[in-house]
Amino acid sequence: MKAVVLAGGNGTRLWPISRKLMPKQFVKLFSDKSLFQMTLERNTDICSDFQIVSNEEQYFVALDQVQEIEMECEKFILEPVGRNTAAAIAITSFGFNYDDILLVLSSDHLIKNKKRYEEAVTKAKELAQDGNLVTFGISPTFAQTGFGYIEADGYDVKEFHEKPDLQTAEKYLKKGNYFWNSGMFCFEAGVFLDELKKYSPKIYEASKIAYEKSTKKDSLCRMRLEDMQNIPEDSIDYAVMERSDKVKVIPSDIGWSDMGSFDALHCELDKNENENTQNKNLIDIDSKNNLVLADKKVALIDIDNLIVVSTSDALLISKQGSSQKVKKVVEHLKKENSELPNIHLTAHRPWGTYTVLENSLNYKIKKIIVKPKKRLSLQKHFHRNEHWVVVSGTAIVKVGEDEMTLRANESTYIHAGVVHRLENQGNIDLILIETQVGEYLGEDDIIRIEDDFKREC
Repeated sequence: MKAVVLAGGNGTRLWPISRKLMPKQFVKLFSDKSLFQMTLERNTDICSDFQIVSNEEQYFVALDQVQEIEMECEKFILEPVGRNTAAAIAITSFGFNYDDILLVLSSDHLIKNKKRYEEAVTKAKELAQDGNLVTFGISPTFAQTGFGYIEADGYDVKEFHEKPDLQTAEKYLKKGNYFWNSGMFCFEAGVFLDELKKYSPKIYEASKIAYEKSTKKDSLCRMRLEDMQNIPEDSIDYAVMERSDKVKVIPSDIGWSDMGSFDALHCELDKNENENTQNKNLIDIDSKNNLVLADKKVALIDIDNLIVVSTSDALLISKQGSSQKVKKVVEHLKKENSELPNIHLTAHRPWGTYTVLENSLNYKIKKIIVKPKKRLSLQKHFHRNEHWVVVSGTAIVKVGEDEMTLRANESTYIHAGVVHRLENQGNIDLILIETQVGEYLGEDDIIRIEDDFKREC
């Protein structure tokens, strides 16, 4: 069985800890591992091969996390723009044999009962080998209005239902044959493509063209922007599952959560004696049932049932039960053309990270960490001058035709328009402080001349 791991989502409902360039599936929320890493590890005994579908901008974060857990699953399909799950799964399916069994997984789900999960997957594989499209129905634990439901008769799907109101959800819960739609699937690659061609031919044809025109090298498949934009955007549920007569469902009691809101997250995190999130930064005085995620001290006094999420550049405060509205905050920020939905003050790059320490009119100060044996692109800027001061490690710096070695407390200056490069040839992290001065300091003022990571020049 082959695992298809969908890892390209933006996770806006968990803003501000989740951003476009570091979405929730890559944030380490449990046991110092991300949901993405936990998804990979959970399926190592089940699947013989892994195919990861990711956004182009998230590729190096995903690759780093694969390498952190020392797994050999570096096959990637990179999308320059997302077109929802039907296209992502179709493009992946074209790369497999007709009868290859695919286990399609979201990378941002928490599953706590591994034994029951493996039992459910084993049964799903059996049904998939009989030519069925199999989905996993989660046994509901309460009247949830945020999920779609599957009405079942044994393994047979009677009907898919949209997200219900509370009264309808309570009826589903009492009947016992209604399940939450998990968004996980199992089927033969060819059977899925046949059903997609039958029920959503435009998605099938456009996805096939996009796959055939993609750039394939080693284990990496890069899709072209113009081809992806031609694919109609739709989910696998609407495109195929709700229309096919080959659909089966596996009722699954596997300790599942989609981590789709802070309310869901609060249910899963460890809590103290006052039912507040276990957090070394929290001081709770006569306060109960609060979710607090913060990298600084937070004191609560006579506060109950709140969500408090603090990052270095944003603060979210919400009532428990209202966190689904976080996406409205993100929509508001996007209208302001804010960078807050997109990136943290610490940004991950294939060569390391940078953290914005100060950002003001005409100047910006960054802390840059370059990983061992990595180097930045050979580049230049039109609108800014840069001053680099090494804090620790050893930097190999090229400025124009000159190359120099800088150690702790040594510095150099780069004029606007001058070609330059920063490299760490050592075995420890290189840390330096960069001061930018200029009329425009946006990240798009980078002209890459050469790049080890094949990013656009």
